[in-house]
Amino acid sequence: MRQLHSWTHSTLTLLLDHLATIPEEAYAKELPGFGLPTLREQMIHIFNCEGLWTHALQKAGFRDEDPADWPTIPDARRLQHRVGANTLAYLSGLTDEQLNADTELHFPDGDIAIRTPAFILHHVLTHAFHHKGQMVSMCRTLGYPAPDTDLSRFE
Repeated sequence: MRQLHSWTHSTLTLLLDHLATIPEEAYAKELPGFGLPTLREQMIHIFNCEGLWTHALQKAGFRDEDPADWPTIPDARRLQHRVGANTLAYLSGLTDEQLNADTELHFPDGDIAIRTPAFILHHVLTHAFHHKGQMVSMCRTLGYPAPDTDLSRFE
């Protein structure tokens, strides 16, 4: 699971590298037809999702980061590093048995779910690829096609 997490973040880093080459205003330009209308909102959402789920697994509170507080690519990189390091620290403390054991998750809205950490982390990683795909499409729409950011690059 740690390796999959690392590979996923490597693909996000490739996309951040590309985003660093486009005009700053394109990073915050709203595009209709996407659930989150800007590249910045998409990227920060990916890290918010990872943070939320990792904190829920640790039974710790979490507050979504506002994309406006992370306006630049270097800001997004700092958030990526912080969130990714927290996830890796959490994973490093788990045995395979713990990774696959049912865990009761409590959410701020009072909802409760029972899932394994492996299931949740799989969701976090596939969620990142979903939004990364949207961002690649957004880059193309803006006239800045992204390079290959597929996971297969890391085999």
